[in-house]
Amino acid sequence: MDEMTELRGLRADAPVPDRGTLAPGRRRLTEAAASGRRAGRLRAGRRLAVVGAAAAITVAAVLGTRLGDAAAPSRSAPASTTKTLRLDSPAEVLNRAADALEKQPAGPEPRDDQWIYTRTAQVASQGNGNGSSLGPVTYDTDWVPYDNAAAAAEGKDSDYRTAREVHRAANALPDDPARLLAKLRSLYPTGHTAGDPPEREAQHSFRAIGLMAEAYPIAPAALARIYRALATVPGVRVTGHLVKDAAGREAIAITRKEDDRREQREILLDPHDFGYLGTRAVVTEDHTYKLAARGAGGPVFRFEKGQILTSDARVEAAVVDAEGEKP
Repeated sequence: MDEMTELRGLRADAPVPDRGTLAPGRRRLTEAAASGRRAGRLRAGRRLAVVGAAAAITVAAVLGTRLGDAAAPSRSAPASTTKTLRLDSPAEVLNRAADALEKQPAGPEPRDDQWIYTRTAQVASQGNGNGSSLGPVTYDTDWVPYDNAAAAAEGKDSDYRTAREVHRAANALPDDPARLLAKLRSLYPTGHTAGDPPEREAQHSFRAIGLMAEAYPIAPAALARIYRALATVPGVRVTGHLVKDAAGREAIAITRKEDDRREQREILLDPHDFGYLGTRAVVTEDHTYKLAARGAGGPVFRFEKGQILTSDARVEAAVVDAEGEKP
């Protein structure tokens, strides 16, 4: 076991455990992406916070060209995103995204006998600060029944929901942002251990929105309502430049600093059609963490501002007719 793995394990009992972001296994991870939640607690290495978005910049939302070293997406931007988009106001970005999504048609609801296919990319920091780099990108594919009644019946987690349940819950979300956020918090309840404070409302709302946004399939109109509500969550910011997801694609980063932590949570959006791309965990300030150990003392881990701790991306998602089938 390397030191970073050991550190993450020891920090797994950090305050405000989060059921939604770190699955204990690859199957649980991709199954949750289809059903709209991730099982297990959020480890400290998975906690995300806000990198202070700097001065406003203007980027062309038609992103057929390369920006920085980010790989240019292969698909074309729809007509609704041909104007410039300023990445200095989360409300402007999210409401603009909602406007575009509301113009997109909704597909038919999957049949109960169909499957949700997902292919995801994951990458994590390796090393001990001072030039820590990202490890290799790994990919995983999975198929989950749309009506996963068997998994729901197992009762592994009290807040587990099938893809069908999440799809229908998203369609039923109210237009009013405050009521929508309250509904999402009830769908994805918070958790805390003895002696730790409960998750605060704004952080809970941001986490719950991230879980609903990553679900598949979600109707464009439902995602639009979710984005409008996200713009009202206290502490939400937008990074003033495009970032890269785990698959190397350009992304808009909607962020919020984790309460009482030095990390930020990021929800990544496609700058072409404003769909969900993935999540990232980024360090917000330089700091060290000493690993307790017997004897002479444990190693000291150094974390640097801007260091990506973890990044997950949904590379593909589709409704298919059978397990093992690809779109």
